[in-house]
Amino acid sequence: MQAEVRQKRIEEYLCRVEFASLEELARHVGASSSTVRRDLSLLEAGGNIRRTHGGARLVNPRSEEFIFSRRDTVQLAEKESIGEVAAGLIQDRQSVIIDAGTTAFHVARHLEGRTLQIVTNSLPVANLFASAPSIEVVVSGGVIYPRLGVLVGPLAVETFSKTHADVAIMSGGGITLDGVTNSHGLLIDIQCAMIRAASRVIFCFDHTKLGRRSVAHLCDLSSIDTIVTDNGAPKDLIDELRGKGVEVVVSGKAELSILPPGAAADQKHELGSAVRRKKRTEPIPTPSSGDLSGGMSWD
Repeated sequence: MQAEVRQKRIEEYLCRVEFASLEELARHVGASSSTVRRDLSLLEAGGNIRRTHGGARLVNPRSEEFIFSRRDTVQLAEKESIGEVAAGLIQDRQSVIIDAGTTAFHVARHLEGRTLQIVTNSLPVANLFASAPSIEVVVSGGVIYPRLGVLVGPLAVETFSKTHADVAIMSGGGITLDGVTNSHGLLIDIQCAMIRAASRVIFCFDHTKLGRRSVAHLCDLSSIDTIVTDNGAPKDLIDELRGKGVEVVVSGKAELSILPPGAAADQKHELGSAVRRKKRTEPIPTPSSGDLSGGMSWD
C-alpha cells in the first residue's frame, strides 16, 4: 500500500473512532508499528491529528457519540435504577474496579459514604470520590481523553494488569448470547485487563443494550458473573442468559428478579473451569478497622 493511501486510511479511521492505539492502526492498514508511527508524524504536521503515548487521536472530532456528558443523559432513569441495585451487590471494605462507562458512574454515585477501595480509569469517578474520607481511590495511568473523561493507552492497561480486586463494575455497548461488545478497540484492551483482575465481574446494561451488538468483541458470557439491567429488558433474552449460567438482576421491580441463591454458581460449575476466565484463587484478606489496603494487591 502506498504511503498516501495508508495515511488517508489512518485519518479516515481516526475520524470514525476518534482515538486509536498504534497497534490498532497498524492492524487496520496492514503495516508495521514503525511505519504507522512515521505516518502519524506526517499527519500530525497537517494539524488534524495529535499523537499520544502509544497512539493518536483526532484534534477536532465531530461526533458526540463518545462525549461523557452527552451519553450520561441517555436512559438516565434506568441507569440510576441499575446503579442503586448494583451498588447493593458490593460489600463494605471490598476493592472495586469501576470502568469509564456512564452506567458504571451511576453505580459509583450509590457507593458514596461506603468504606471501599476504588480503582478506576474514569476521571468523573475519581472526582466523585476525591474528598470521600472512607474511600481510597487508585487512578490508573494513561493518556487523558477529555471527551470521554477517561485514561487510555498502554499505561492504563498496565495498571489493571498488575491489580487484583474483589469486584469489577463494567459496562459495554451491547450484549447478546455471543458475549459483550463495545465501541472501541482501545477501550477493549483496558476492559479485558479489568476482567482478568477481578474475582467477580458485574456488567451493567440498560435495556437498550440487550440484544445489541457494538463494534468490537469484549468477552464471552463465561467471563461474566452477574448482569444488572432494568425492567425494560427483553424477558426471553434474560431467560436465555440465565440458561447460560449468568446471574441476571433486574432493577425497578418489587422483587428483584434473580437466580435462586447458589444457582448461578452451580450452573457455572457445571460448565467447567476450562471455559471460564482465570480467576483469582488466593483468599481475599479482610482488612482490619481503618485499613483499606486488604482485598487489593499489586504484582
